[in-house]
Amino acid sequence: MKASEIRSKDAAELGKELESLLRAQFSLRMQRATQQLSNTSQLKKVRRDIARVRTIMAENAGK
Repeated sequence: MKASEIRSKDAAELGKELESLLRAQFSLRMQRATQQLSNTSQLKKVRRDIARVRTIMAENAGK
């Protein structure tokens, strides 16, 4: 997900997006722990998307 896509969303949508990303991260961690995750690069992508969303949320809170 690109930062420009995230910036176009309002606070409620960002909250929902963050929640879904955190759920996805948990699911991926459980798959990795049970040796079911074949593409481990997904973890890195989700982690970075979470960081992007949180950064945009912090920027919007400062305005």
